[in-house]
Amino acid sequence: MARFFEKQFQHAPRPQHDVYGQFRMQGPNEFSSTTDPCAAEGWIRSLEVHFHYLNMGDADRVRCATYMFRDDASLWWEGAEHGINLATLTWVRFKEIFYDKYFTADVRGRLKREFLTPRQGDTIVAEFVRKFDRGCHFVPFIARDAAEKLRHFLDCLRPTIHRDIMMMQPMNYAAATAYAFQAEQALKDIDFEMQRKR
Repeated sequence: MARFFEKQFQHAPRPQHDVYGQFRMQGPNEFSSTTDPCAAEGWIRSLEVHFHYLNMGDADRVRCATYMFRDDASLWWEGAEHGINLATLTWVRFKEIFYDKYFTADVRGRLKREFLTPRQGDTIVAEFVRKFDRGCHFVPFIARDAAEKLRHFLDCLRPTIHRDIMMMQPMNYAAATAYAFQAEQALKDIDFEMQRKR
């Protein structure tokens, strides 16, 4: 299977600069398969960083991505590419095909719903910020509006942390996250002191 893709690279028309060699030099991750939809989506995003850096067009992106398939993923692609005109396959369409297999619309919908109705609960601030940042990727209408992003973040925080941050009057999301870490640490310090005095 690897020889098939190597031949595909060897016989593909090459631009004046060797985009495939440059791509391989970036050290992109291979993809063999996964049951974790977020890992599959993360793999695509990691490739897009390389593609953006190398200023690749659609055809090169598709070739490079399929070159990184291994094991079960390469077997899946062999079947999936039947009926697809590879000469006109865009990167957007390739991602749709890939996501239909590894990052389904149901999963994307669930992640959007989780983001739109999150609550910090007992989650530590670092973990909540990580989940919030990831959720922003799935709900761009909030992520692109700085005021809405700040409001949504504040509304989702644990009430004690929310109260402390509101007293600081953060002007943006970055300030709010910094204040959230400080508020959490202050609550831990208070709890530690109360435990020590008992």
